[in-house]
Amino acid sequence: MQYDAIEQPDPEIWLELDETERVDLVLDYHRRIGVQLETPELHAMAHVVVENQVVLGKATPVPETLERLMDEGLDRHEAVHAIGSVLMRILFDAVDKPDDGATSMPDTIESSPR
Repeated sequence: MQYDAIEQPDPEIWLELDETERVDLVLDYHRRIGVQLETPELHAMAHVVVENQVVLGKATPVPETLERLMDEGLDRHEAVHAIGSVLMRILFDAVDKPDDGATSMPDTIESSPR
């Protein structure tokens, strides 16, 4: 299989691949089209997350969002980037939040007895 961001991957084939294979396919795609990236692995991972959500169908809002962005004039690759950039912003913001000393576990979860 060759990945092409302009075409939706076949869901059955895509889901049969492990994550490393998916990332490798996306990396290869960007090499083939001559795109130089500062962080190619991170870029490829964002593509993979978006494509994973697309093939899940209506389980996430991503397929509908992708279609809407393409209807607004973006090509599929640009739309994947737009969704991926929102994903990365959410992740970076989550990692960058200052530690206020609060526990990361909700109060409703109790420790298991020892």
